[in-house]
Order: sequence, then structure tokens, then C-alpha cells
Amino acid sequence: MLSETSAATVRATLPAVAASLDEITQRFYDRLFTAHPELLRELFNRGNQASGDQRRALAGSIAAFASHLVDRPDDRPDAMLARIAHKHASLGVTAEQYRTVHTHLSAAIAETLGDAVTPQVAAAWDEVYWLMADTLVSLEARLYARQGVEAGDVWRDWVVVDRAEQTADVTVFRLRPADGSPAPGFLPGQYVSVQTELPDGARQIRQYSLICAPGSDVLSIAVKRVRGERGPDGEVSAHLHTRVRAGDRLRVSAPYGDLVLDATDADTPLLLASAGIGVTPMAAMLQQLVAEGHRGPVTVVHGDRSPAAHALRADCDLLIGKLPEAVAHYWYEDPDLRERADGAATAVHTGLVDLTGIPLLPGVRAWLCGPLPFMRAVRGQLLARGVPASDVHYEVFGPDLWLGAS
Repeated sequence: MLSETSAATVRATLPAVAASLDEITQRFYDRLFTAHPELLRELFNRGNQASGDQRRALAGSIAAFASHLVDRPDDRPDAMLARIAHKHASLGVTAEQYRTVHTHLSAAIAETLGDAVTPQVAAAWDEVYWLMADTLVSLEARLYARQGVEAGDVWRDWVVVDRAEQTADVTVFRLRPADGSPAPGFLPGQYVSVQTELPDGARQIRQYSLICAPGSDVLSIAVKRVRGERGPDGEVSAHLHTRVRAGDRLRVSAPYGDLVLDATDADTPLLLASAGIGVTPMAAMLQQLVAEGHRGPVTVVHGDRSPAAHALRADCDLLIGKLPEAVAHYWYEDPDLRERADGAATAVHTGLVDLTGIPLLPGVRAWLCGPLPFMRAVRGQLLARGVPASDVHYEVFGPDLWLGAS
């Protein structure tokens, strides 16, 4: 709960802080990495730092959290905090690191805003920070306990059983615990973090959705090779594609992630919408629906550049065929008509995903995963057609730049 005094101070200063957040977060990361260069090499995503995405995501989360507190001082944005907590747990973040962040974030605010940061202002924003940090530490502690690990101790050695190229840019890796222990349990839609040591000695971490069914000792991930459009190619995905082979070892975290099919009734109408590599959690969810004998209508929507680029299509088509009331709609920006093999329950379209004309039954619940413009567009279409925002769930691969605007 934000105190009344602090709520008034934060409300009065939020416009100035929000206007300066880009500079504040830039100063923060400069200070943090100067004092702790190992964090950039071993915890933070160097690609997202170089592009500025991580800075914008941090600014968005601060603004969203502070705005929520001043509007509803007795409430906290649980969905946003849960998503951050899952990501932090998959990285092995500890309570001590929040104190480190506080030191450098407070200094960055003071440096940027100067004399405007009076003791009262500093105390109010400290209260905001620690409300957010303490809640995250508590959530992360529960996530660690659920996996039976100590705080931050999420890493284990796994062996690559085999690899298979799905498309020109997507490779599936099957992994088994190196010590022969059972694979940890997970919920379809969750992901693991993979830590790789790169040629320059840096150990970088990326998250990949699990595409297999729970209960197996061998877990599968699909890795898309990131080809840079706004910057350099993805260094971790390139390393996995070009250097990692069967028999190699990888450091893999316990599974985390909050985009899961939660307690859906067997007759509930569902919409699973994805684009590009966002298909990966949907593949696992379809396996869950088949295993649980889901009877209700399931509409699968996917957008991609072309049929050749559509990863896991054969797997998803097989699962869709096992559900009694499932249909699929695929959109391709550049369709190759020679590869268009429409199944009886599949419709293929040209262009971008458009839900116009796609039946949405009352009570439909939707799960989205893909690039941010895709999810914004699909979510907007769903809301315009009367689907409650609380029934539209999403996952962002990378920094969640939606936090301040969703």
C-alpha cells in the first residue's frame, strides 16, 4: 500500500519523472554496468541493451507501476508483476540484486532531475521502488520454492540429445538432464532460459518456450535464428544454430512463465493466436488440450512470412486434427502456392492476420504470442468484438515494451 503522503508526491511528480525516464534509465544502466560489468556479460541481454529495448522496457514498467499506485494506492498490478517475476526467476535474480538496482536507480534519478529531487520526493519514489521490489522478491521466492530450488539457483547442466532443422531459420533441440535426474515439471506455455558461453567469454541468457508435452525426461525447444533488422544478428541464436550439436552441454534453467492455459473448462471456446516463432507455446498448449480431451471449439490463428517459414506447422496440424471442434486459419505475407496444402479444417489466407469473418463464440478466451505489432492488432480486434480484456492473455519474447500501454 502506498502511503497517502507519498501518493500525493508521486502523483505531482509523475509527469516530470515520466518525461525523463529515458534519460534516467540510460544513466542507470551506465552506472550499473560501470560498477558491475559482469552483469552485462552474464545476466543482461547485450542485444537488448544495444537496441535500447531493455531501457524502454524498464521505463515502461516504472511508469506503469507508479501510475497504477497513484490511481489505486491499495492495489498492485498483479499480472504485470507476475510476468516480471517469472522472467526474473528464470534468470536466477536474487533479493540482493534489487538493492544494487536501487542504489544506481536512485542516483540516476537524482542526477537527471537535480534539485527537483527533494528529500520528500526521494522518499516517495523510494517507497514506490520498494513496494515493487519487495513484491517481486516475494513472488520470486514462491516460484523458486515451487521448483524446489534455492533463490537464484536455477541452473543445471543438460545434454543435447539431438537437433532437427524445422525451417531455414528454426531448429529444434531436444535436451536431457546431464545427471540423469527426471526433467522438472512444467505447464504448457512455459519457457526455460538457456545460458551459453560465447567466443568472447560472455555467458548470455535467452528464453525459449518448451514445445513438448509435460512428463517427458527429454524436453524440446525451438530456436529461431535472429537475423538483425535494427541491429546485429542474435548472438545466442546464431551460436546455438552454428555450434551446438548432439552431445554438447547447455546450462538450462527451471521452467517458468505465466502464459498458461489456466483451468479452462473442457467446453470453453478458445482462440490460440500466434505469429512467427510465437507458435512455440501454442504447440505445447495444443498438446495439453489433446491430452485433456478438450471438447469445446478451438480456433488456431497463425501469421507468417510464407509456408516455408512456418515452424511446427505439421505438428500443430496433427494436433488440431485430434480435437473434435478445432479449425486453423493461417495467413502468409508471401504465400508459395506450390506449398499450399489446406487441410479439411484449415483455411489459408494472404496478408496479415485479420479476424474479420472468423467466428468468435460467447465466452471465448484468447492466448496471443508473437511480435508486438501483431499482438496489438489482434488484441484490438478482439476487444472491438466484445471479448473482455481479462480474457485476452499474451506473451512477449524479449523485453515487454507493452507494459506501459496495455
